[in-house]
Amino acid sequence: MNLCKLLLVICVCFVLKVFRISFSYMLFMHIWCIMDIEELQRQKMKRLGFIVISGYTTWAIAATHYYKNIYKESCMTSLQTGESWMMEILNGHYARSKNNFRMEKELFIELCNDLELKYGLERSRVSTIEKVGIFVYALAKGASNRDLGERFQRSGETISRSFHEVLEIITGRSNGFKGFARDMIKPTDHTFQSIPSHILHDERYMPYFKDCIGCIDGTHIVACVPEADQMRYRGRKTFTSFNVMAACDFDMCFTFISAGWEGSAHDSRIFLHAINTPSLNFPKPPEGKYYLVDKGYPDRRGYLVPYFKTRYHQNQFENVGPNNAKEVFNRAHSSLRSCIERSFGVLKKRWKILNAMPQFSVQTQIDIIIAAFALHNYIRKNAQDDDLFNIVAQHPDYVPLDELSDVIDDDINHESYRETSQEMKNIRNNIASQLWMMR
Repeated sequence: MNLCKLLLVICVCFVLKVFRISFSYMLFMHIWCIMDIEELQRQKMKRLGFIVISGYTTWAIAATHYYKNIYKESCMTSLQTGESWMMEILNGHYARSKNNFRMEKELFIELCNDLELKYGLERSRVSTIEKVGIFVYALAKGASNRDLGERFQRSGETISRSFHEVLEIITGRSNGFKGFARDMIKPTDHTFQSIPSHILHDERYMPYFKDCIGCIDGTHIVACVPEADQMRYRGRKTFTSFNVMAACDFDMCFTFISAGWEGSAHDSRIFLHAINTPSLNFPKPPEGKYYLVDKGYPDRRGYLVPYFKTRYHQNQFENVGPNNAKEVFNRAHSSLRSCIERSFGVLKKRWKILNAMPQFSVQTQIDIIIAAFALHNYIRKNAQDDDLFNIVAQHPDYVPLDELSDVIDDDINHESYRETSQEMKNIRNNIASQLWMMR
């Protein structure tokens, strides 16, 4: 740079001598040239800085994309994979399968085979046994996606995909609900011609309730919904919930469920919708048969309610026995109808996810409820030795604490839902008279 300046000065002096140009003018030109050169240098530096910054930014974006979406360092590095853990459980002590999957290991394997061979659960790089294990473990423990990933050493994406795949197979939502659940949740005898053995062999109920085919009641299951929707899902309970209506037989198998109603919906509204909607396939009682229902349901043909404004629940008779025919009937009605309360209790004790629903969509939460009812029936029909069912079998009046009876205020105005059936009144009065005479 100094050499260039020296040459420039020599040239200027030569020009001055030859052309006799004024010194002041040349001095001005010299200064202007120097300033122009410096301006060019500044522009070059700006362009160089822009190139450097652009290059660094591009590199940073590319590196971020690579490490986020292309290069993935696995955090599931345990030597015990989900598949090996499943094999350890199914080949180990029988109690481990009951603790983790809430069923015997032989029954769990049978469930996997049924879902694969009968309902089309497909194998992939995750085996059928592991997929079902992920799903059932989630229901049994109420485990989150992260907990499932750690337990089965799978990515969150794989866990979610396997969970929803099994859920779809069980509910059959995309196929008009024609899946595993539909085959599990239905009456064993669609004609209802035979007398239930629970009634036939118990002198407390036979012959008085020989035409009874089951019980109907509702239960509240925890719902996880956005804050804007919580008012609709908050009813008599202190938490947001789904009000699920169900019918069950006296073998503690559910024969019908209506899931998805908000917790604020009244039992009668859900009931009337269920029996008046043909697509729901509610198993209606044939002529001369009836279900037992509580005071929250309409008094109409085929549905036997207790006497109103009269003692009803079993604990109300602990210190003082029945004083009249109505109280005798209500005590027997409550005792027999407790079958569905015990069924709800077993359901919620087995599947902890129903007491702490994860943040799934409302549709997925409803499907989980349906799946839980279906698996309840599957275990009841196929288990050789189930601890929860054994407890309630040994103690017929035992109701698990997870399912407490709702307290219905007799003074609440339910006239919009309440109906009166003279036929059911006559049945109720005849049974009450017989029980009072035989007390």
